[in-house]
Amino acid sequence: MSTNIAEKVVVITGASSGLGEDAARHLASQGAAVVLGARRVDKLESIVADIRKSGGKADALATDVTQADQVKALVDKAVEVFGRIDVMINNAGLMAIAPMSALKVNEWDRMIDINVKGVLYGIASALPVFQSQGSGHFINISSVAGLKVAPGGAVYSATKFAVSALSEGLRQEIGGTIRTTTILPGLIDTELKLGSSDEASSQAIDERYKMAIAPSAISNAIAYAISQPAEVDVNEIVVRPTVQEF
Repeated sequence: MSTNIAEKVVVITGASSGLGEDAARHLASQGAAVVLGARRVDKLESIVADIRKSGGKADALATDVTQADQVKALVDKAVEVFGRIDVMINNAGLMAIAPMSALKVNEWDRMIDINVKGVLYGIASALPVFQSQGSGHFINISSVAGLKVAPGGAVYSATKFAVSALSEGLRQEIGGTIRTTTILPGLIDTELKLGSSDEASSQAIDERYKMAIAPSAISNAIAYAISQPAEVDVNEIVVRPTVQEF
C-alpha cells in the first residue's frame, strides 16, 4: 500500500461508472477515503457498499456537475465526513460526436455544461479548501481529443482543449503547494462511447472502440500522479491503446 495514497481523501465526480468508478475502487484499495458524486444514486450506493465491505472508506452524494451548488455540497460532505480533501478528480464528461452540420445544439450545450463548467465548478468548490489547508491536488480528465481535432468531434474537442487550458492556467496561478494534473485518455472502454445521438457517428464510434483498453489504465495513471512526493507535480499524462494512432 502506498503511503502517499493511504489516508488521503479523494473526491471524484462522474463516479457511478467507467473511469470514475474504477478510480474509486482502485484508490480505496490503496487506502484512500473516496467521496463519490454522480446522478445515479443507486449505482453510487452499490459502489460505496462494495468498498466498505472490502474494508475501505467511502461515501457518496447525488451530484449533477452542471449545478455549482451540488458540486460544492459534494466537497462539503467530504470535509464533513473525513475532515479534509486531498485530491479533487474532475472526471464527469459527455462525448456527443456528430458533424457540426447536424446542429445538435442541445448536445453542444450539454458538453459545455458538463465538460467545461463541471470542471470549473469542481475547481471553485475545492480550491478554497486547498488554499486553507495549504495543500491539495486537482486531477482533471481531458482527452486525446484535447490534443487533436477529428471530423465530428469539433465541439467535444473544444471542451477538452478547454480542460487542458484551464488546468495549465490553474497550475501557473496556484502551483507551489497545490498540484494540478491533466489526464488525457485515448479509447477507454466506458459508457462515454454511448453519448452520441447521431446514428452514423454512433456506428463509427462503436467500430473504433473495438480497440479500447480497460479503465484500469487510467486509474493507474491517476494513482501514479497522486503517489508522487509533495514536491513533484505530474502535469500531463496521455494514455491510449498501443494500436491507437489518433
